Amino acid sequence: MLVHRRWESLDAADHGWLRAKHHFQVDAAGNPAHHPLGSLIVWNDDEIAVGAGFPLHGHRDMEIVTYVRQGTLEHRDTLGSIGTIRAGEVQVMSAGRGIRHAESNRGSEPLRLYQIWLLPRERGGDPRWETRPFPEAGRFGRFAVLASGFPGDGDALPIRANARLLAATLGPGDRLTHSFAPHNNAYLVVASGRIAVDGEFVGLRDGVAITNAASIDVAALEHSELVMVETR
Repeated sequence: MLVHRRWESLDAADHGWLRAKHHFQVDAAGNPAHHPLGSLIVWNDDEIAVGAGFPLHGHRDMEIVTYVRQGTLEHRDTLGSIGTIRAGEVQVMSAGRGIRHAESNRGSEPLRLYQIWLLPRERGGDPRWETRPFPEAGRFGRFAVLASGFPGDGDALPIRANARLLAATLGPGDRLTHSFAPHNNAYLVVASGRIAVDGEFVGLRDGVAITNAASIDVAALEHSELVMVETR
């Protein structure tokens, strides 16, 4: 079953320095149809102005995955971690029993990113942070696993949730079929381009909730970048 969450149907926020679209309902005033999917509870499409960002703030008992689409993100946290994450790169943060961090745009262009929140399998634990580049060549024509809490996903960044983050790049006319493990669902977003999923048109920055499906067939109508979370 596919449920299309079109760009124009997403809740939005504009704080001047931050413009955001929410693929999932973030408060009681949001779209009630955009409910969580398994452990996936937040997927924000954020644009952060040059020189702006989130000041030091805290999280606990949450797995936070950030996928940078454009620009440069600077991360600092109370573990002493400092990182610069660029377009096409991913960072993961396990908040565990508690961590404080700050994120800012230190580049010369607007910073565009996906921030994805996942419920952990267990509460507590030591907080941790990690980042790693994933060259586009490794995901061309297929979904590559970038972060995962499932066994057997190779050198993917580790998270403590029953979920995995995947990304794919397709050229015009390319097709791929992706199969799901039993009881797994997924949320797919078109970061760039236009595609069809099982014959249904999905436009730029639209999302698709995929439930009770053994597999999906994806066809690229133009050069497209896809990001997907598979969750249980």
